Amino acid sequence: MSRDAEVIVLARWSDEVMEPLTQDDPERTWRGRFVPIAGQWGYEFGWALEFEKLRGRQGLLKHLESLPWPHPHTVQVLLRDQDDDCFGLWMFQEGRLVEVAIPRTERFHQSAPPNEDFEPYPGMLLRTDQNTALPEQTPEARRDTRSPW
Repeated sequence: MSRDAEVIVLARWSDEVMEPLTQDDPERTWRGRFVPIAGQWGYEFGWALEFEKLRGRQGLLKHLESLPWPHPHTVQVLLRDQDDDCFGLWMFQEGRLVEVAIPRTERFHQSAPPNEDFEPYPGMLLRTDQNTALPEQTPEARRDTRSPW
């Protein structure tokens, strides 16, 4: 299934941590490689990655959680799936990357698929202040608990 998505990682003084992720590695559960984002003086402050398939991204957040960040409190992961109105924000809380609520947005979920043969769906992060009809929210008990990331 094709589902475009973008990921941006911002982290202070993390060039060495992110360097291996700028190379392809068939052993990772997720596919692709990050490209450094540099400022006007050439210093890298972030890294970007594009996904074109749903299957190639599972395990990304767990991988990022496992890295030896020199300053984990500065790590911000921005994720935008093709159906999202804006990027979602994940930050470390108690050693885990968790989605941080952004004012005037809500993530809408579909019901869990019938079995594990289906890839987890990330839901849609939608703006709630645009005077447009929003989808009905799936009750939490019926959502897929697997991470698409």
